[in-house]
Amino acid sequence: MTHGTGLSLAEAVRQATALLADAGVPSPRVDAELLADHLLGVGLGRLRAMLLGDSPAPEGYPELVAERARRVPLQHITGVAHFRYLQLAVGPGVFIPRPETESVVQLVIDWLNDRDRLPGRTHPKVVDLGTGSGAIAGSIALEVPGAEVYAVEFSEFAHAWAERNLRPLGVTLLRGDLRDALPDHDGTFDVVVSNPPYIPAEAIPNEPEVALHDPPEALYGGGADGMELPTAAAASAARLLVPGGYFVMEHAEVQATWIAAMMEKSGLWSDVTTHLDLNGRERATSAVLAGAVNGTA
Repeated sequence: MTHGTGLSLAEAVRQATALLADAGVPSPRVDAELLADHLLGVGLGRLRAMLLGDSPAPEGYPELVAERARRVPLQHITGVAHFRYLQLAVGPGVFIPRPETESVVQLVIDWLNDRDRLPGRTHPKVVDLGTGSGAIAGSIALEVPGAEVYAVEFSEFAHAWAERNLRPLGVTLLRGDLRDALPDHDGTFDVVVSNPPYIPAEAIPNEPEVALHDPPEALYGGGADGMELPTAAAASAARLLVPGGYFVMEHAEVQATWIAAMMEKSGLWSDVTTHLDLNGRERATSAVLAGAVNGTA
């Protein structure tokens, strides 16, 4: 790719798209445009209009494209991840939120917006176990006015990113382990939501962006099958929820049947339901706490 300053924006984006495609980047044209907009700050609509003219390419653009071609995550280069209505600060040490998780948030919002389930509760209490960047907790706080939202994160690095993202949204962020978090709040939450680490120990993610740049502690669920932390998240949900409270957990497609069976067998849950993501994959399981729980599940 030419490094001179005489290149037009349109030609630079064309070259960048070809370079990123050769590097195996899944969405080369969109990434090329987003990197250009990161430098220009005009918004994609205006950028695409500029591509029809003879605007010059911005300084530093080839360097950013070369970074992306090395499969550094786009969000690490720009420092921003877009999730639902949020613009999240992200970087090394925190899991980059994925589009499929947006549908997990929608399940929670739909449940909270059904006021028949929460008669007289104008301030439903919600906790996100293993919040990472704060994407789930922040979205619920933004989209459900009046919700009292908590978030728990174990990683020091991820906690620092979450603090930056969640402070303006009024979320109560705690540093802690999802296995034993919030013991003083047992039996008080209307909703528990979690996207815990769930990748099996032997599995290596296909995408270099994930394998090389997402923190391992945000990926691997513990145990050969990756089910240690998802199982712990379900146990904590049973401890934290009010009877009739709602639990939603994201997981790998191959874990859906096992998780549903585990929750059915426990006798603690009713309405155990598997949910598909936008790609038709079994991405999340929800359930309602059947009754009072003494101690941990």
